[in-house]
Amino acid sequence: MSLRSSLVVLCVVATGAGCSSEATTDDGADLGTSEGALSWGTFPADGPTTVDTPIGIALDIENGVGVPLKVRKGQRVYINQMDMRAAIDASSDNGVADLDTTGDFKDVDWRGTSFADQSFVGTPNADGTWVKRRFYRKARWMDQPSAFVIEQLDAAGNPSGLPLIPDTGLEYKRFPTDSFFVRRMRAIQWTYDCAAPPSNAAPNGNCAGATKFGEEALIELRYAAGPQPSVKLGPRTTQLRVRWTAKWNNPYTIPVQQVENPNFDYGFGLDVTPVTAPAANGTYSAGQAITFRVTLKDGSGTRLHPVGVMPSYQDYLAGLESGITYYRFFQEPYATYYRRKHKEHHLLVAVSGPVQDVKPIYNITDLNADLDPVTGQVNSAQPVRDGFYGAAQEVPPFATLFGGPPAWGVPGVDTVTFNVPATAKPGTYRVVIKGRREFLGQEVPTSKVINIQIGTTQVGQPALNTGPCNSCHTGGSALSRVNHGLDDRSTCSTCHAPLSFELEGPIAVRLHFIHSRSNRFDKPLDECKSCHLNKEGIQRTSKAACLSCHKSYPASHVAQFGPITDMYVGGGTESFQNCTSSCHTNHPNSGISH
Repeated sequence: MSLRSSLVVLCVVATGAGCSSEATTDDGADLGTSEGALSWGTFPADGPTTVDTPIGIALDIENGVGVPLKVRKGQRVYINQMDMRAAIDASSDNGVADLDTTGDFKDVDWRGTSFADQSFVGTPNADGTWVKRRFYRKARWMDQPSAFVIEQLDAAGNPSGLPLIPDTGLEYKRFPTDSFFVRRMRAIQWTYDCAAPPSNAAPNGNCAGATKFGEEALIELRYAAGPQPSVKLGPRTTQLRVRWTAKWNNPYTIPVQQVENPNFDYGFGLDVTPVTAPAANGTYSAGQAITFRVTLKDGSGTRLHPVGVMPSYQDYLAGLESGITYYRFFQEPYATYYRRKHKEHHLLVAVSGPVQDVKPIYNITDLNADLDPVTGQVNSAQPVRDGFYGAAQEVPPFATLFGGPPAWGVPGVDTVTFNVPATAKPGTYRVVIKGRREFLGQEVPTSKVINIQIGTTQVGQPALNTGPCNSCHTGGSALSRVNHGLDDRSTCSTCHAPLSFELEGPIAVRLHFIHSRSNRFDKPLDECKSCHLNKEGIQRTSKAACLSCHKSYPASHVAQFGPITDMYVGGGTESFQNCTSSCHTNHPNSGISH
């Protein structure tokens, strides 16, 4: 790095952006405007953007190669997300030790690496074998703080704009000065051909004869604390050079294409509106089929698709100028907390109610049994069995997605229909649409919730026994910015049911697991009152409720309920059954009075 570039970097670190109000290169090219003293700033309001609106961009580096990036020409940007991955194949069971000598992460410090968790994929391979995932943590490069110096360069490799310097923060403590809310750095060993999954007789499964292995290291940084510091892309910028302090001498290059006058704006908006007209009093009836139209828009309100039509799944795979994304169910594997759930990209519509009766779902949702082949809806909650009605539909429908290439070319439609069961109780029902857009470097989730009335005009209200999440989730980590971009927690249960192929679906399981595995949660894990509002919220005892946080339980429990065979829920489908109503009526140090 040149002396001039080094000085610019030091200035950025010291001031949060630049050394002067107007910085230039030696040839006079504009480097952008400084942002003054270090401050994360305020996120811009939803709506139209200009080149001066700070836009959070996502950077990807795969096996040492930067994924090409398109950005609106001259755009002001900050780093909202960074994903790095180094992967190798292996023919023997070495854990993740080969990553220390082979691949893009061979030069980082692997000392201290230790096994943390393991889980099998929920469905077998086509040949009847099973995939096991073993997760490793505590390597020095994972635990120690590091930073990325991201420099703008022209085609000749000369500086062409101000740099950005996001940091990873610390593994064991979260600070207001951290660049990102989510910090996940780990390694995974894959065993692709295990003979059998875990069982009570063999809690670790049977992988004795396995010969196909993979090892990968992952960095996931996302949800910037704020839009500052931000920099303008210089007019000559054609690449970003990314230097990571953990391996400084091996920089990465990300090609940049600046797009002039794109047809769409940044930002993302969703609408879901009833097509089926209600009765004169504004209500629908139990037993009625209700159709809704979905609309996807950019930040300026421009439609991303024509009325009545959605792109086919094949169109999405080929790349859409609009930035519409669909469910990436086969492109790569996902694992709650440990591997890239933010890249799954659902576009889902769900209905649930009455709102005051919505609660966690404990019955297993099986797509083979619970998928309506006509409407495409998945019924996850049934009024008689679960106490409320809940159903969801993917766009395009699950039947299209799972139909393979012959079905992927079929043009999509922008309507979904829910067959409300005749047993649905009267009340207020909520319809939610949630999706994610990838457009010119920006990856943004959002959602929209509307109410409908079924069988009554009386408006109901949710009865939640958890919260308030915003005691921690504020600013860049606000629920409106993370995950689905959804801050209405009353709408979560319908989609987050225990799925036959992904038992860890329920929100309680995921939140227990994520907060217990994160070393950055700044409350005692046994202090239930941090999230639970009353004793009723912690009194339904099950393997899933307890073992989504605890990694072990007493020998007497093992004898009665079986050994732990899954890191998420403890066991199999039985994990959601209520174990007892007489024991564990409170948790030690819960802070909740009885």
